[in-house]
Amino acid sequence: AKQGITDKIDDVLKSYTKVDEELLEELEEILITADVGVNTTMEMIDNLRDAIKSKGLTNPLEVRDELKTLIENMLGEEDSKLNIEPGPSIILMVGVNGVGKTTTSINLSASLAVLGKKVLLIDLDPQGNTTSGLGIDKRSLENSMYDVLTASVPLKDVIIKSELITNLYIAPSTMELAGAEVEIIGVKDRETILLREIQSIEDQYDFIFIDCPPSLGVLTINALTAVDSVLIPIQCEFYALEGVGQLINTVQLVKKSLNKALDIEGVVMTMYDYRTNLSNEVYEEAKKFFNDKVYKTTIARNIRLAEAPSHGLPINLYDSKSAGAESYRLLAEEVANFGMEEEEE
Repeated sequence: AKQGITDKIDDVLKSYTKVDEELLEELEEILITADVGVNTTMEMIDNLRDAIKSKGLTNPLEVRDELKTLIENMLGEEDSKLNIEPGPSIILMVGVNGVGKTTTSINLSASLAVLGKKVLLIDLDPQGNTTSGLGIDKRSLENSMYDVLTASVPLKDVIIKSELITNLYIAPSTMELAGAEVEIIGVKDRETILLREIQSIEDQYDFIFIDCPPSLGVLTINALTAVDSVLIPIQCEFYALEGVGQLINTVQLVKKSLNKALDIEGVVMTMYDYRTNLSNEVYEEAKKFFNDKVYKTTIARNIRLAEAPSHGLPINLYDSKSAGAESYRLLAEEVANFGMEEEEE
């Protein structure tokens, strides 16, 4: 059922017995999720904090009435019932080279599209492996993500409808994108260029995935600022979890400074070898670290998965009966139902 802001606020306030900063932070996230806008939200929460101090409010229900008044005054009566049902899931694939990041971007997107979800896959990596992996000839492109970031070309004008799979759309990349970081270094609000472009088209899709470079530069910061969450592929190897701590720190820093709604969507274990104890050990370690964020579906080592990109095909078209195709089909089902499963629990 769809909820308005006040309904969601009621649910949160019922779970609190006192008024503290933790409560205010949760209310702040609700407002941001409701697309109230970061600046308006910050102003609203600051006003609420002042009212709590000046009026000595200690009861969460009193805070509810105060916040409802602020919403009505600042947004208008109609907007006080804004729908906060989640829009499209905007997810960034993050990880170092060789963990299956691009492979997962391509095949999870394709598998979700086959399930009937309308999916946009944005290639933000100058290598453009996601673009070529879906059969797009980069030499024939008029515009790409480079033009979106550097030449104010609207994102909608670079999106290509896949000729391979219904419901799948691609915003392609070329090597030119490597120069974008230098070209936009002096641009005002450069960290939010992609965010603004995605906001203009997001209501057209069920899922929006972004594949970005493994390095932490302006492109990756743009992506982290634009998404709701990150999906982390982790290779089932001995040192797999070593770089995860730094990755989580980066996510937390961006969450604190640029994107308060940023969260971890999930963790998928790739290159899983059922025959080795090591794969099982790494999987269990990941579960300890990420708790319920680790997907049950693992992606096994599979030669057909490695071959598919050179043919410009996702695995479900290259070899639909392979273990890789089955793994990504199961992962797509899990990703599509992840939120609903949590609600049921």
